Amino acid sequence: MSTRGRPWLPRVSIVLVAVGWLLFASGSRAAGPEVVVLPTTGEVDSSMAKYLADSIDQAATDGAAAVIVKLNTPGGDLLSTNDIETTFLTAQVPVIVWVAPAGGFAASAGTFITLASNIALMAPGTRIGAASPISSDGSDIGGTLGTKVLNDAIANITEIATLRHRNIDWAISAVRDARSSPATEAVQLGVVDGSATTLDDVLAFANGKTVQVGGQPRTLDLNGATVTEVGMNPFLAFIRILSDPTIAALLFTAGSAGIIAELWSPNFVTGILGGLAIILALIGLGTLPLNVGGLVLIAFGMLLFGLEVTVTSHGLLGVGGLVCVALGLSALFTGPVDPFGPAIAVATPAIYTIIVTGGLFLALVVFGTIQSRRYGPDVPFGVLRIGSLGEVRAPLRPIGSILAGGEEWTAKSADGRVLERGTPVRVAKVEGLTITVEPKASESKGT
Repeated sequence: MSTRGRPWLPRVSIVLVAVGWLLFASGSRAAGPEVVVLPTTGEVDSSMAKYLADSIDQAATDGAAAVIVKLNTPGGDLLSTNDIETTFLTAQVPVIVWVAPAGGFAASAGTFITLASNIALMAPGTRIGAASPISSDGSDIGGTLGTKVLNDAIANITEIATLRHRNIDWAISAVRDARSSPATEAVQLGVVDGSATTLDDVLAFANGKTVQVGGQPRTLDLNGATVTEVGMNPFLAFIRILSDPTIAALLFTAGSAGIIAELWSPNFVTGILGGLAIILALIGLGTLPLNVGGLVLIAFGMLLFGLEVTVTSHGLLGVGGLVCVALGLSALFTGPVDPFGPAIAVATPAIYTIIVTGGLFLALVVFGTIQSRRYGPDVPFGVLRIGSLGEVRAPLRPIGSILAGGEEWTAKSADGRVLERGTPVRVAKVEGLTITVEPKASESKGT
């Protein structure tokens, strides 16, 4: 059949063929093996354990050929480490741990995690080991408790090394003697299975290897594998941020300051933000070994600091509040019972920053009080005088606030009566930064 009268037909045919090839190519890629990469960094904690458990289960459900855990950790929580070990040992998909990038490490608890994988690889310039149990402050654990913890850790790592056919003597020395090895030595000693500089090297090394999955041998076929990176979901990552002891302490302190500011000068904004900060802080504190006494000290210190604004003590209450806050922040956490856990404490620079900031604000308040005395009892800051008119903003029951002279002032009624919002008032007396008021003459006659 001639196409002379149909010049468009060859072009349509070419387009259809091209589309067909594209569909075939995309179908071929989808049909190939999938490898899931899980970037895993930072301290080993419950969020990391949940992230790995959920991601590995999902990868097994989706039929992934393997999971690569790109690990870089200084260690962390023992209970979370045990959870990750269980996840790796019972996984229904091959688990490959790749210690990377160069300069990274799998220290302390990270050693247990690496040895528990089906295939363990390290990038050049990384190291592994130093898995000796220590207390939360970094010191050795003495006495019977230290012996119990050490023996349990040795038994744990020995069993893992035996199951995964790794160097048992090295594993024991990593716990007993805090031995650590660079990547080259770890490969030579059989601590890990090999070295891999890039992700492609990891896939090439693992391809064709036979591992035990669910008690059954499985040979990895990673030819033409599609690599998919799955990060920690935003909610879990946010919870992990809140679990940082310094961030939790800062949120609680800032939230308390917001609540106090709301009580001193009601405006809803500082109260809402302060309440939200405290709620977020409590979420983070709930995942940490909290010392309730430290939390009470911080709250009491913030209360004293707030009273300094309304009670003229020339800085004594404020200084006492700062001391309580400093002590509370220093003793906010008891430290983990977990011997592999890093020291949990508020960062010292953060404590200094909070105290210095509070001290500067206290100095400003004291300066304002001195200035009000300097101008005389009738003229705080030279603005408000006896007889000045104003209007109630926060109901005086008996203390609230008024708007006078273009500013909002803490105030109380002269005779203790309740004055509702909007009531016109006259300044009767000035005591430091607290104004005593009475209803305007017209208002008092009508009551």
